[in-house]
Amino acid sequence: MAATDADPPDLFVVRSEVNPDCEYHCDALASWFPSATEIDFVAGERVPLDEADGVVLTGSTAGVYESESRPWIAEQEALVRELVDRGIPTLGVCFGHQVANSALGGTVEEVGTTATLVEATLDDDPLFDGVDPVVVSLHGDAVTEVGAGMTVIASADHARVFGTRHRTAPLWTVQFHPEIAAEHRETLRERFDWDPERFSFEDVTPGRVFENFAALVAETAAQPRSGTLGDD
Repeated sequence: MAATDADPPDLFVVRSEVNPDCEYHCDALASWFPSATEIDFVAGERVPLDEADGVVLTGSTAGVYESESRPWIAEQEALVRELVDRGIPTLGVCFGHQVANSALGGTVEEVGTTATLVEATLDDDPLFDGVDPVVVSLHGDAVTEVGAGMTVIASADHARVFGTRHRTAPLWTVQFHPEIAAEHRETLRERFDWDPERFSFEDVTPGRVFENFAALVAETAAQPRSGTLGDD
């Protein structure tokens, strides 16, 4: 589907949270895409791919390696591969970052929780235009080997693979949480062993990654679509 000024891109936010008490991060992410359609993937809802101009995969307290007990994870990996095949712009956040790389043959491992503000090294990529390197790190799993066709575009001291991009398809992923802002500080302190902040939330640019992705979706939606799947 090609979008026009009168017909904005059709975006879908795929919610992957399994714990109802932890929906706050999905809510925060979805708030940056007010016109998007939310898909409760865990509950069995699926993205109508023929209608999708762009897809965002949220975080989750589930682990990608739990696919045997959570069959929907393998189904989400299949979704990623289909999105790559169709050339539909996709952004994976935290769990979404992990499931996207796992879907393409990468490795995700439990590494211990890092819950704090960190300073990342961000490549010169349109996804990071105007994004401050101080970002919210909140994860216990990490991508240790990237998926086929993926290259590292962000790194941090505690996580070598802090963001990835597909070499030929419009697929981006970030391990950090662009949706989390200062207003969530108390939630983070209550739910996690949130480390004293070396950096300030004043340095964080919440939502900028999503604004950049929305612009990339609009640009792609205005062009003829073609599938692009990298071989390595």
